[in-house]
Amino acid sequence: MSLETAKRVLRVESEAIASLIDRLDARFEKAVELLHNCKGRVVVTGLGKSGLVGRKLAATFASTGTPALFLHTGEALHGDLGMLTAGDVMLAISASGETAELIELLETVKRLGVPLLALTANPKSTLAQASNIVLDIAVKEEACSLNLAPTASTAAAMAMGDALAIALLERRGFKEEDFAALHPGGRLGNKLRRVESLMHSGENAPHVLPTAKMPDVIYEMSRKGLGLAAVTEANGKLLGIITDGDLRRVMQKRQENVLALSAADCMTKNPITLSRHELAASALRVMEEKKITSLLITDPAGKLEGVLHIHDLWTLQLL
Repeated sequence: MSLETAKRVLRVESEAIASLIDRLDARFEKAVELLHNCKGRVVVTGLGKSGLVGRKLAATFASTGTPALFLHTGEALHGDLGMLTAGDVMLAISASGETAELIELLETVKRLGVPLLALTANPKSTLAQASNIVLDIAVKEEACSLNLAPTASTAAAMAMGDALAIALLERRGFKEEDFAALHPGGRLGNKLRRVESLMHSGENAPHVLPTAKMPDVIYEMSRKGLGLAAVTEANGKLLGIITDGDLRRVMQKRQENVLALSAADCMTKNPITLSRHELAASALRVMEEKKITSLLITDPAGKLEGVLHIHDLWTLQLL
């Protein structure tokens, strides 16, 4: 019984969100334009379940490059209206469009000249009539078996708000590095850390000259414990790489005394490199695509700056 209920709820809510697609038109484009041109903040407001949706949407806007805050509709009438200033845009969420506290705010919103964008299921409501732009979030039914508890309607409002936020993100040209700056903590913050904060650099980066004999190369690889050694010129310019795998392959293929060879004889030329400014997530993607466990980090001139090992990414719990 519970399983069937769950399936019905998910079906009703997914259909409610899907039904919004065919109703998207030029008004959505105008809404994105309005929010993009906002000189202040996007002030999201709502009451009850709409208020909870509004809190989440304000957080989503803020985390994707659109300055935003949530203004509780009820608290706004008791002093918090000072959060709203000229230059802001208000995004009001109300399924009925007739929430008494929200309607009471309209006079002040209009007096300040703040543009009003409404998400409502009632295009003929007082809120809709007072708004500059109205986006229709009406649903055929709630997922609640009594057709009373806001379920499908809140899912639709959330989805429409997310659509606005992501359209704005793309309109602003918001990139991974921007996202990283706003998400420094937790697992997501770890994923967005820069390579330069994780790599082994200076004396901790295993490197040898091309003339180094293999006993010295093996010693350097063992001493630094990364299973490789970068081969560089005296000025630091990268020439190649020698890995544990390279050593095994050389020993299998060559008949002469391998220990008499130099680093230049055994190295792999043109190794895969990355900039120190890349994100940890990008480094992980390269390692997975190339099926390698280390990356050499170089500057624009091709000089070695460090080594990043897959174990460094494990410590961030990215895998």
